[in-house]
Amino acid sequence: MNNLQFWIYLLILSGSTYLIRAIPFAAVRGKLRNRFIRSFLYYIPFAVLTAMTIPAIFYTTGHPLSALFGLIAAVIFALMKKSLTVVAVAACITVYAIEWLL
Repeated sequence: MNNLQFWIYLLILSGSTYLIRAIPFAAVRGKLRNRFIRSFLYYIPFAVLTAMTIPAIFYTTGHPLSALFGLIAAVIFALMKKSLTVVAVAACITVYAIEWLL
């Protein structure tokens, strides 16, 4: 790839990224009053994070079974209202223990 190609790609990427962020600000002037749209926009970050995280969980371990046990441990600790650090450490220890047993 030469320099000209790189700068063209960079401009296209930055332009599309800017438009994705700028269009909602230009289109919506006041506060959103529709409850459905507000709740939809509230849950988008959680849905995107879940869609990005769950596949990575199952492909980063040696066995899908250890990944499943790690996910279950993380969900249990999260439902017990533990901190993010505790949830992550519990999931890692669970995966490590299951990998060691397998």
